[in-house]
Amino acid sequence: MIYMKQRSLLKWELAGIGVIFLLGSLFHFVFELTGSHAAAGAFFPVNESVFEHLKLTFWPSIIWWAFTYRFVKTGARNYMFSRAAALLVMPAVILIVYYAYTSITGWENVFVDIFIFLLAAAAGQMVGYWLMTKPPLPLWLAWLSVILIIVLGAGYVFFTFYPPYLSIFMDGNTHSYGIPPV
Repeated sequence: MIYMKQRSLLKWELAGIGVIFLLGSLFHFVFELTGSHAAAGAFFPVNESVFEHLKLTFWPSIIWWAFTYRFVKTGARNYMFSRAAALLVMPAVILIVYYAYTSITGWENVFVDIFIFLLAAAAGQMVGYWLMTKPPLPLWLAWLSVILIIVLGAGYVFFTFYPPYLSIFMDGNTHSYGIPPV
């Protein structure tokens, strides 16, 4: 019985890689499609900075997990902890691999960037799956995970509107920060 639940859970997590990748790919263009509406900037990338591209894993993951929770809740342990861990793994993979390859090669390639995004979604989903198949963790970790997810979401919104003048927040094309002036 446990094996069947884990197999079903794995199928949902693998499907999530594709859904997060597709949603994230669509999300890349939504801000422009809204006429650069500031409210859309809370959820969709507002420029070509590395930071703004991290949203491409965060919000699609939240949407996917909200949708799948009712299907996986009986087979998943440590659900909130696994989701918080995945939300830390995905941007970590993007940042580490992106900065490593651009530092080593001295160039940037959109196809490599897209692959990194897919790799990050896969890493996050698989770490999440692994944690959901482990013995139950203390309940306080679930509550801490909820707080972390809220803080991460609030951070994405806050730093979109109030980005610090650091290279991770700078649009490489326009050398601007945050929402572009209209």
